[in-house]
Amino acid sequence: MDVQSRGMQGEARSREILLSCKGIVKSYNGPIVLDHVDFSVYRGEVHSLVGENGAGKSTLIKIITGATNRNEGDIIFDGKPIPLEFSRRDAQAAGIACIYQELSLIPGMTVAQNIFLGKEPLMRGVRIIDKKAMNRMAQDLIDRYQFPLKATTIIDDLSIAHRQLAEILKALSDKASLMIMDEPTSSLTRTEVEMLFKIIHMLRDQNISVLYVSHRMEEVYHLSDRVTVLRDGKLVDVLERDRISPAEIIRLMIGHKLEEKAVHHRLVPKNGPVVLEVRNITSLGKFEDISFDLHEGEILGIGGLVGAGRTELVRALYGIDPIDAGTVRYLGKPYVPSVQKAIASGIGFIPEERRRQGILPTQTIRTNIAITNLDVIAPRHVTSRKREQELAMDGIKVCNVKPADPLHLVGNLSGGNQQKVVLAKWLVRNLRLLFIDEPTVGIDIGAKEEIYEHIQRLAASGVSIILVSSDLPELTRLSDRVLVLRKGRIIKEFKDCVLTGEKILRAASGITEEVEDEA
Repeated sequence: MDVQSRGMQGEARSREILLSCKGIVKSYNGPIVLDHVDFSVYRGEVHSLVGENGAGKSTLIKIITGATNRNEGDIIFDGKPIPLEFSRRDAQAAGIACIYQELSLIPGMTVAQNIFLGKEPLMRGVRIIDKKAMNRMAQDLIDRYQFPLKATTIIDDLSIAHRQLAEILKALSDKASLMIMDEPTSSLTRTEVEMLFKIIHMLRDQNISVLYVSHRMEEVYHLSDRVTVLRDGKLVDVLERDRISPAEIIRLMIGHKLEEKAVHHRLVPKNGPVVLEVRNITSLGKFEDISFDLHEGEILGIGGLVGAGRTELVRALYGIDPIDAGTVRYLGKPYVPSVQKAIASGIGFIPEERRRQGILPTQTIRTNIAITNLDVIAPRHVTSRKREQELAMDGIKVCNVKPADPLHLVGNLSGGNQQKVVLAKWLVRNLRLLFIDEPTVGIDIGAKEEIYEHIQRLAASGVSIILVSSDLPELTRLSDRVLVLRKGRIIKEFKDCVLTGEKILRAASGITEEVEDEA
């Protein structure tokens, strides 16, 4: 849909404010996540909320939907003030609904049962669910919105897109006047995305407001009546329809401050021996036809938006998830990835979700460092406490873990020190290759700098590194070369050029023509 046609549709829109947020402040034990943010949604508009990871989008949604409370600020919804203590049930009763990436539908139940869960119609005079009435009510709702669904279909038999429609109907049955959609197209095919867009237009035409959250700039451009841009927990700008363009949104998301800090980097190719050769590998539904070489001592950055396939790629190369097609060679020999083989071959992995996958929070620093080094401390299946203690102290010293107590529980450490422990358990080994996924999420600037130094020191010593990061300054600063993934494919390679975060974000958003001109 072009700008002119969007404009003609928008002229008839009401400018009545449905949701008004003034001076919203939210902090979690110190750090301010939202800093006096103003935000509003008109009745019957599609309003997109955008920003880099950590900009505050999710926190603002949680406050609006009652999942968390604000520290300061005023919210008025549909003419009524929203109190500081505001629950999800309160939000639902007020007419606020949220459709998350992870749908809340119950498997094994029908569409009708999911729509009316907890509010089923009862037979007159008895407390028994009137299934016929429920199915009829659900089908009436389906027909009213012309959704391609049947009330009696089991949820498990529907595609992801059709399940989303059932989720939308669930919200509409509660008479929602504000529909929040959080990355709704992340798991949809192109045809399914087009169907969802038609539904969004239909909702707007019926004066239902849609708050759309997405990293996909072309979707934001095509759908939005207005766009609010957040950066570092602050409101940057609100774009009216005639100012909306992917390039302008990206410029605002990145911010002039980023360029003032000269967050750009001259990529210099590393021409050492090839350590890892990847040819045409595919993991069905995750990524497709990926090929690249990784050289000794090279830091290969992997960029892309949420859902592009970055994490899935490194997990598959490490052997956690299967590879369905293609070949891999490691140190010149054919290699079929597996976790056991990776550890034995000098390959390490620092996962994205530190607390769930990288540490044992109820165990000590010593135990956490030991867990990936059992071949060293227990070569005959009997643990050497002396060797375990030595490795722990080596890791603590190398990574400057604080407190420097091997018996300290890792769950009681700060986020930065937890990440140092994750790194330490690999640094005490003789590594040749290290996969790192989001190395500095949720840690302070001081710990970040230390981790950056460790990564650069590893590369200087000849360790090859594949680095996945959503932090654009981090990616541009550390990488020798960058591959950008989009929808599971490599869409752009940056090498031997001056790289900025804006170039990466443009490529990840599909603005390839402008990227070509600037690269």
